[in-house]
Amino acid sequence: MEETAKKDDPINPILKAGEEKDIGNDGLKKKLVKEGEGWETPKNGDDVEVHYTGALIDGTKFDSSLDRGTPFKFKLGLGQVIKGWDEGIKTMKKGENAIFTIPPELAYGESGSPPTIPPNATVQFDVELISWTSVKDICQDGGIFKKILVEGEKWQNPKDLDEVLVKYEVCLEDGTLVSKSHGVEFTVGDGYFCPAFAEAVKTMKKGEQVLLTVKPQYAFGEDGRSAVDSEGAVPPNATLHIALELVSWKSVAHITKDKKILKKILKEGEGYDRPFNGTMVQVKLIGKLEDGMIFVKKGHDEGSFEFKVDEGQVIDGLEKTVKTMKKGEHALTTIQPEYAFGSSESQQELAVVPANSTVYYEEKESWEMNAPEKIEASGKKKEEGNVLFRAGNIERASKRYEKAVRYIEHDYSFNHEEQQQSKLLKVTCNLNNAACQLKLKDYKQAEELCTKVLELESRNVKALYRRAPAYIQLVDLDLAEADIKKALEIDPGNRELKMGYQVLKEKMREYNKKDAQFYGNIFAKMNLQQANAAKQEQRTPMIIDSKA
Repeated sequence: MEETAKKDDPINPILKAGEEKDIGNDGLKKKLVKEGEGWETPKNGDDVEVHYTGALIDGTKFDSSLDRGTPFKFKLGLGQVIKGWDEGIKTMKKGENAIFTIPPELAYGESGSPPTIPPNATVQFDVELISWTSVKDICQDGGIFKKILVEGEKWQNPKDLDEVLVKYEVCLEDGTLVSKSHGVEFTVGDGYFCPAFAEAVKTMKKGEQVLLTVKPQYAFGEDGRSAVDSEGAVPPNATLHIALELVSWKSVAHITKDKKILKKILKEGEGYDRPFNGTMVQVKLIGKLEDGMIFVKKGHDEGSFEFKVDEGQVIDGLEKTVKTMKKGEHALTTIQPEYAFGSSESQQELAVVPANSTVYYEEKESWEMNAPEKIEASGKKKEEGNVLFRAGNIERASKRYEKAVRYIEHDYSFNHEEQQQSKLLKVTCNLNNAACQLKLKDYKQAEELCTKVLELESRNVKALYRRAPAYIQLVDLDLAEADIKKALEIDPGNRELKMGYQVLKEKMREYNKKDAQFYGNIFAKMNLQQANAAKQEQRTPMIIDSKA
C-alpha cells in the first residue's frame, strides 16, 4: 500500500476545499473544489475518465466535455494530453473536482491552439475525475501490460509452488481467437500456454479479472506457434491480448528449510491460531505410498484421531505439518523418508511401509463429517466418558463429554431424527459433565451446564437437582430452593429430592443465623457509635458567629 501524500509534498499536495497550491516547480496550480474518495490516485499508463471545462485566464470558455455530454478518456502520463493534465490529474482521487491553472509551458506553448487559444496562454481547466482503470507494466520492461477489469479479494497473490485455477481467452491484435478455457489448473512456477500466464497470476488476487497486452517476448517470440488441436496459430512476433481470471488457488509451501515436507492446502482453515507443542489435536487423515496404496486411515470410521503435538505419538513430518494448520484446514502433505519412517521398514495399520518411502497424508478436521458420522463419534466419546467417570478419572471424563458435545454442537443441517438424537446426546453429556464439575468443585461451570440442559428440556429433573447444589455452593439459596421446588412438583415422590430439600433448609437456617449474628453485631456497633456521638455533642460548647 502506498503512503498518502504528505501535507507539504510539492508534487501531490493534500488540499481542503477552496485551497490552492502549487504542484511541482513549473507553475502548475491546483484549487480543490470537491474532495474525492479514499486515498488512491491514478498512475502513469492508467485509463482515466474525466469531465472538464477549459477556459482562458479571463474566463473565456474554449472547450467542455459537459457540453458534449460525453466523458473524455485517455491514458495518463503517455503524452496523449497536455503536460499540465498528465501532472495534475495523477494527484486526484476518484470523484474529486479541481481547477488547474496551467502555464503556457505545460499547456499549448508559444504556438497556442488557434483559433481558440492564443500563443503563450495560461489556461484553466475545471476537471472532475470520474474513474480510472489501472494499467500496470508488471515486468517493468514493457513486455506485459495488465489492465484490471474486476478487483480481486483480500491481498494475497499466488507463489511459484501454488496451484492456480484460471479462466482465459487469448486473441491476436485483430481479434482472432487463439485459445480459450473455462477452467484450467497449473502450478505457477511451471507456467502454462505462454510465459505471460505465470508472470501475470503472481500479481493477481483471488477473483481478479484482467486484460493483458502481451508483447512477443512473453508470448511466442519471433518464431510464433503453429496451430495445435483446436487452438489457433500465433504468427511470428505477434502481440497477444489475453482476458484472464484467477478463479482460486491452492497454497503450496515447504514446511522445513530442507524442503522435505511439502504441504498443499486443499481448503483454507478458520482464524489465525495454530496448534503449539503440547496441544491435543483432532484430525482425520489418510496415509498413502507413492503408488497410491493406503497404509493408514484414522478418524474416518471411529471419530477423529487425537494426538498430542510434540509427544512423539506420530511421525515427525505429521507433527510439523499439524503445527502449521488452522482449525478446519484440509491439506495434502508430501513427507520424505527423513521425516517419515526413515530407512527401516514399518508395519502400519493397513500395509507395510517400505524403507526409504516418501509418504503422502491427507488431513482434515472433524467438521467435515456428515451427520451420522458426527452422531456416532459423539456417542463413542460419551461412552468413553462414562468408563472414565466410573473409574474415578473425573477430569478426563469431563473432557470426553465436552468433545462429545462439540461433534454435534451445530446440528441445524441435521434432519428431524438426527436432531432428536443430537438433543438426547447433548442432554446426557452436559448432565454427566455437570456431575463431573460438582466433584471437581467448579460450581459455576456445573450451573452453566445444567442451564444448557434446561434450555433444551425445561422439566429435566436431573438438571434441576444438579443445579441446586451448585447454587448452594455459590450462595444463591433462593435459586437453589426454586430449582428443588420445581423438581418436586415434577417428581413429588423423589426421595433424593426430598433429602436435598432438607439439606437446603438446614443450610438456609445456618446462613440465617450467621446473617442475624452478623447484622446484630453491626447494629450493636452502630448504636454504640451513636451513643458516643451524643455524649460528645453534649460536651462540645455551641459556637456563636459574632458577625451574624
